Amino acid sequence: MAGHILAMQAAAASGNTQAVRAQSDAMRKDLIRAMRIPDPSRPINHEAARVAIEPLEGVRGVVWLDRTNLIVMVAGARYRTMGSIQRICDALAPLGDTLAVVVNVQNVQAVTSEQADTLSRNCQLPPGQRAFMQRKRQVDVLDPALRRVFEAQQTHEGK
Repeated sequence: MAGHILAMQAAAASGNTQAVRAQSDAMRKDLIRAMRIPDPSRPINHEAARVAIEPLEGVRGVVWLDRTNLIVMVAGARYRTMGSIQRICDALAPLGDTLAVVVNVQNVQAVTSEQADTLSRNCQLPPGQRAFMQRKRQVDVLDPALRRVFEAQQTHEGK
């Protein structure tokens, strides 16, 4: 911010209104990004996203759960990774602002309850973080934390 303000002051002192406007726009974009607000002028078209993701290795299906949550069904545990989420996000990047997208990866070949858990991440943020006003959506039938409690109880009772 300070750099933008100094650059605007220098540009204003020299009478360069174009540079003042450019620095002002850059500062506004940086501020909006720092607040984790997706750019409403760059929404991702849902059908274009599906077309971009379906050819990726391991992808078996792509469904939009709502306007921000994308579910990608993958063929096997080796595709249920943060690396797969990053490849999906990379495929979406040319289509618009991926800050507005949470990718949820589900293993359609799961054989254990852990493998069935959905792995989720916002395309531009660390795991667990969401963009401004983007709520964490429960996409698993049974919350993974609750499933762990049940498994622990069953293990304890079996002893």
